[in-house]
Amino acid sequence: MERELALDLVDFLYKSPTAYHSVETIKERLDLNGFSEVKESEKWNLQKEGKYYVIKNDSALIAFIIGNGDVEEDGFKLIGAHTDSPGFRVKANPEMVSEGKYLKLNTEVYGGPILYTWFDRPLGLAGKVTLKGQSSLKPEVKLVNINKPLLIIPSVAIHMNRTVNEGFNINKQKDTLPLLSLINDKFEKDGFLVNVLADELKVDANEILGFDLGLYEVEKGALIGLNEEFISAGRLDDMWMVYTGIQALIDSKVNKSTKVMVCMDNEEIGSLTAQGANSALLLNILERITLSLGKDREGMHRALANSIMISADLAHAVHPNAEEKHDPTNRPVLGEGPVLKTAASGSYSTDSYNAAIFEGLCKKAEVPYQKFFNRSDVRGGTTIGPITSSLLTIPVMDMGAPLLSMHSIRELASVKDNSYTIKLFTEFYNS
Repeated sequence: MERELALDLVDFLYKSPTAYHSVETIKERLDLNGFSEVKESEKWNLQKEGKYYVIKNDSALIAFIIGNGDVEEDGFKLIGAHTDSPGFRVKANPEMVSEGKYLKLNTEVYGGPILYTWFDRPLGLAGKVTLKGQSSLKPEVKLVNINKPLLIIPSVAIHMNRTVNEGFNINKQKDTLPLLSLINDKFEKDGFLVNVLADELKVDANEILGFDLGLYEVEKGALIGLNEEFISAGRLDDMWMVYTGIQALIDSKVNKSTKVMVCMDNEEIGSLTAQGANSALLLNILERITLSLGKDREGMHRALANSIMISADLAHAVHPNAEEKHDPTNRPVLGEGPVLKTAASGSYSTDSYNAAIFEGLCKKAEVPYQKFFNRSDVRGGTTIGPITSSLLTIPVMDMGAPLLSMHSIRELASVKDNSYTIKLFTEFYNS
């Protein structure tokens, strides 16, 4: 069963090259399992034990199952993760010509990728394209995924950069531009990419008003290792936690609490967007759920006072070649279960109260667990946990499955930890 779940995760990631495609993949799974879409622009008429989801700006999704209890008394059980991953985004007017022969695309870095891992990899291109709609205020959106080796960022030969293996200062505007094609006599530079998109979408190029496109590695993830105990794939951060949360929500049983799976976008750039965690989106959705169940704003605040959340982002496993980078006494490793993350700086939202809850859930689910603290002389990252905790003012425990090579184009996880995390999340929803 562990292997089947891991292969299913690999398929899930392969179908989700961007946050937009992630939401589409989640939507397909929810539809197959009896969930119905509700739209922000429509009146909601939610029913107890009903299964629903709402999509925001094509790249965030919040799914929920209404409990059979009283929402004021039984509250919400939430798991939060994010749909975006570090990488490259394509700028407008992206075509650039070098030496009169090479056609490159002008890109910018999104989030904090490990840049050198992107060199010499066959790359695809995916995202959303905005077309003319019925009115100027209602453009049409289509997803595109050119899932073939379309682009590559070539390295400079070692003969021309003799000290490359001693460290290379990568210039994001110069060194990471992907090569698209060689120019021939029929080449027209202006609008080249738009014409490629038009051909892919089977629309007229004049219909295309804009795009939000990113690069991704086209090679599918795989199970590797002597016993296939590892998962090697891109975008594990944080689509892995999205996958496990959605799987747990689908597998869980209806109970008194209203269960919510929160899949937000733009965590890698600070979450300050309409579809990000640092917005009113989640609070608005929880309020609408409460109001639709016949409660008022007082009832919503009572429901929040009885709610709890897991912020699910990935955790740093001890690196086998860099053991010194980790805290002396808290040293999570692959294959030993989910990791509770704590930081005195507040970059993680865990405190002793919700840590006790986390440990109790792990024991009840019969899942091993680990703890992570940064070295005191190393600045760590953060998650949607502190943001959500401050907006909702509810207990939020920060955790994640252990990972190596975080923010690489290809990250490394454990098959066992995938199964452990699903068990933990299912127990959380069922408790």
